[in-house]
Amino acid sequence: MPNENDRNTVLVLFRHDLRLSDNLALCAAANAGRPVAAAFILDEESEGARPLGGARRWWLHHSLTALSKDLKTLGVKLILRRGPMAKTVSALAEETGAASVYWNRRYDPPGIAADTQMKSALQEAGTEAESFAGHLLHEPWRIKTGSGGPYRVFTPFWRALVEHVHPRAPADRPGSLKPFEGDVTGDALEDWQLLPTTPDWAGGLRETWTPGEAGARDRLIAFLDGGGDGYKTRRDRMGDDGTSGLSAHLAHGEITPFEIWQALDGTDELAGEDMLTFRKEVGWREFCWHLLFHNPDLATKNFNSDFDAFPWHRNDRALTDWQRGQTGYPVVDAAMRQLWQTGWMHNRARMIVASFLVKHLGLHWRTGEEWFWDTLVDADPASNPANWQWVAGSGADAAPFFRIFNPVLQGEKFDPQGRYVRAFVPEIENLSDKHLHQPWKAPVEALRKAGVSLGATYPRPMVDHKAARESALSAYKSIRNAD
Repeated sequence: MPNENDRNTVLVLFRHDLRLSDNLALCAAANAGRPVAAAFILDEESEGARPLGGARRWWLHHSLTALSKDLKTLGVKLILRRGPMAKTVSALAEETGAASVYWNRRYDPPGIAADTQMKSALQEAGTEAESFAGHLLHEPWRIKTGSGGPYRVFTPFWRALVEHVHPRAPADRPGSLKPFEGDVTGDALEDWQLLPTTPDWAGGLRETWTPGEAGARDRLIAFLDGGGDGYKTRRDRMGDDGTSGLSAHLAHGEITPFEIWQALDGTDELAGEDMLTFRKEVGWREFCWHLLFHNPDLATKNFNSDFDAFPWHRNDRALTDWQRGQTGYPVVDAAMRQLWQTGWMHNRARMIVASFLVKHLGLHWRTGEEWFWDTLVDADPASNPANWQWVAGSGADAAPFFRIFNPVLQGEKFDPQGRYVRAFVPEIENLSDKHLHQPWKAPVEALRKAGVSLGATYPRPMVDHKAARESALSAYKSIRNAD
């Protein structure tokens, strides 16, 4: 353990910022000119900490592997520790002889609380403790309405964001670091058991994703180099995916919104309405974090308290059928299977399956939020609950509850050639486009030729759309009348 007089190390913490570029905490450490120690703390013990879901644990393993390799090129070892943030960092600061601890700020309520406690403990021990921005284009407390409160509606929030927040240029990754050379041990990544083994369900994730900063950069380049052409309309087409695929990289901090913003300014490929639409998607992410910062219980409590009286159902069998993609509605089943196979789901499909769970099945939006938390590689504490509440009608700037997606019409409109459904529901792939999105209406001979046996090879619809819609509207009317 270093002598008190030898304390000159800068300890840099990595958490949701698994990158070297545009990492202000790391840049500050490099500029200090002192030995740098780097650490990642897996904290599932601080009060309110929500353990990561299975898909994000898989991603975290591979992202930490990539980060460790990148740091190694600068001569710095990534120290892995597990435990409550304040206690674990204080111990590591003492072991490394850290005179300073730098980190990038978090904005989820448990993260803020843990970091506040950590900062206090470090300062009491005489250690410099400094935090930096970088996770969001804006600090959530900066943008306020005319009355001084937080925004509840996206459009005026977006207007304030673009008028008053001018994104800084992203910082370059350090060209060199002076590495800490002390003998400090950490955990072995394999001992954290972040990867699934019995069974190993991550084959589709491995085929789909490349976690890490390099993977994020490649995704952005591909999107700007033609992949984002026609984004305004293509982003809704499930069979012709025109989305950027950057959400998981953003969730793990392998790329920053500043880097994306600058890249958009530097390209002629994504122009006009396509660029504006994509920037608004980045803005919606900012809005979700703005909501979470000002509403710490967003994942568990209705933003609109009127929905506290909503007569939600409890049906474990229906929930399981939805989770497994066995609802009998092809576009819903395709989306749920895409989620299970790849850890991700198309944006339009997310709205369809969420509407189906809440409004066709009458199940609480929290059950969907919890499933997405466990299965999405891009699940984050803000967007996940905010988007579920938006669909449910209980959230900020929410879609009205009576906006109930018809899964047949949604499939026909946004997967007209059936490429999406056929990719993930192969048991009905031989049906014609005419019958693909409602196989229960196909003639017996058409079903026979396609090898489809309703109720055997593919389920019949678990609910009737018209009846489910009427039931949902009746339930909504009951809480409106209660007012």
